[in-house]
Amino acid sequence: MTATSALASVNPATSDAREPAPAGRGPALQRGILRSPVYLALAIASVISILPFAWMVIASTHQTSDLFGTPLPMLPGGELWENLARLQESVNFSRVMFNSLAIAVVYTVFSSIVSIMCGYGLATYRFRGRGVLLGVVLVTMMIPMQVLLVPLFQMMASVGWIDTYQAVILPFLANAFGIFLMRQGFLDFPVSLIEAARIDGANELRTFYRIVLPVARPQIAALVIYTFISQWNAFIWPLLMLNTEDQYTVPVALNTMIGMSRVDYSGLMLGSLLATLPLMLLFLVFQKQFVSGLLGGAVKG
Repeated sequence: MTATSALASVNPATSDAREPAPAGRGPALQRGILRSPVYLALAIASVISILPFAWMVIASTHQTSDLFGTPLPMLPGGELWENLARLQESVNFSRVMFNSLAIAVVYTVFSSIVSIMCGYGLATYRFRGRGVLLGVVLVTMMIPMQVLLVPLFQMMASVGWIDTYQAVILPFLANAFGIFLMRQGFLDFPVSLIEAARIDGANELRTFYRIVLPVARPQIAALVIYTFISQWNAFIWPLLMLNTEDQYTVPVALNTMIGMSRVDYSGLMLGSLLATLPLMLLFLVFQKQFVSGLLGGAVKG
């Protein structure tokens, strides 16, 4: 044993000092310093994006007169239950929440089925005019909703569906974005598996249900979340179709709280808060599937 090694074994501090620094610590620290402005900007943007929701929470617990006082309330108040009782009395909020939930669930189920089947057909089957059909589907995404209101209203009136839920649900079951999303997801599916299932004697429905659908779960989850949120927030079409207060959806019912001379802002804020909570819960629970489903098919190997 040399003298140097013996000294190192006796003096641990000397031994630790002579050990090389862990590799990568320096570059990682430099990357962190370089990215710190980006992190700071993201933190500021996050705070700014949260402020409207925080103000909605605060405003829903105060009286309307308090919201226009000086200074503005910065903390929650004690009028939450009074505002909730007034909201229930003015628009029957529990009923309209049920209406919105029922319409959104039914629409999501059937619209998702249409989108999945159409997307699978456009991605898997080879037929003449497939590219033209896909182009037509994409072009429909560019048509403004306002252009469709008059002809659709006339169609619903001609069949006697005004003030009915089927008039709200049926005209928009074929969702162009949902079809395109599912097509992009099914493009990554290996066709060889489908051909092998056909050789083994499986029919098209069994092949689709047992082989294709389990692989497409992330895209289906993203489609379900997007479809539910879009229908839950729909306003213009339900406003035109529904005339009975007991059949209103949440956005339509909240719109009736805006009067000509007086607006119950605290009740309006509370209703908006309660209408937002289910969407936030849905997104938080299925956030991973939503992001992976939207990114599916975006990068081709």
